[in-house]
Amino acid sequence: MQRISYCNGHFLPHQHANIVHIEDRGYQFADGVYEVMHVHHGVLVDLAPHLDRLDYSLGELGISYPCSSRRALESLMYEVIRRNRLEYGSIYVQVSRGVSKREFYFPKKPVTPSLVITAQRMQPFNPALLQQGIKIVTLKDARWKRCDIKSIALLAPVLAKQHAAQRGAYETWQVDEEGYITEGASTNAWIVKGKTLQTTPATHSILNGITRQRLMVLAKDMGLKILEKRFTEADILKADEAFLSSTTTYLLPLSSLNGKAVKRGTIALALREKYAEYCARATR
Repeated sequence: MQRISYCNGHFLPHQHANIVHIEDRGYQFADGVYEVMHVHHGVLVDLAPHLDRLDYSLGELGISYPCSSRRALESLMYEVIRRNRLEYGSIYVQVSRGVSKREFYFPKKPVTPSLVITAQRMQPFNPALLQQGIKIVTLKDARWKRCDIKSIALLAPVLAKQHAAQRGAYETWQVDEEGYITEGASTNAWIVKGKTLQTTPATHSILNGITRQRLMVLAKDMGLKILEKRFTEADILKADEAFLSSTTTYLLPLSSLNGKAVKRGTIALALREKYAEYCARATR
């Protein structure tokens, strides 16, 4: 089936969706934001908090809303889902400030934001990732100081992902100047100590993942405690378990960090199962 994308007012075959202007500020300056939303049974999971975060990112950068209303944007996303007959996968929404003369400061006259929406089918999940766990490596965090904004300026995460790939690892967890883990290139980081889940506080140093937020709620329902506190590589190696989370991966347990074994337990897998049940229940 032909893949269909939305680009600035047009639904187009994905391979021909190339009508973004050369002076679009997203292309010239990475002056834009994005959201990735999970689609389960054709329904967007946790749509409201995703759109809340999009509103926040747009507001922090002073970018105008790309549609007449939030409901209009929601309708466009579901139209992309419908045209792609998407049952399981993700929807990517990108908003840039728009097209204007290439100058660093914001356009003096209001411009129309650029809006792109694409759909992607979920790749078959490899169950070995749950049984064997995943390998993680670390890297100095080279990102800007406003990681709470879901900006399309992703060069540092790209380099972090490549760092992992070149070392046969699944993901890179980034380390700040004080030696604390911030988050992964595209994931949030967690450790488990007894019945407590510990994760980096949601400051400007990380993106407050929507899946991260949902896991906190589900974990409390399971009788687990949540501790938002920074941790180090040494803390990971002493923990009972460690795992990552994201919209597209749900939750995956670690087996090693920089070649050193990480303990395995049952809480991460139980929480992942709880999240899968939540997705099924929320999209009936």
